[in-house]
Amino acid sequence: MDDDKSDHDRLKSLVAKSVAKETGITEAQALDLINMIGTDRPSLLREARMLKARQRPAEESQSPR
Repeated sequence: MDDDKSDHDRLKSLVAKSVAKETGITEAQALDLINMIGTDRPSLLREARMLKARQRPAEESQSPR
């Protein structure tokens, strides 16, 4: 049973890295999404892109001009 949990954790980590790289969110954010909605890739990518889009205005307002 510990092996199953380890395999599941490794899978989540790999998916999180992939989603983070593809969408520009952090791995921690991707893991949070995985914990909320599972590992369905289309759903993860959709939510990750929405999360990233919500972050952009905050990032732009903090940039020095």
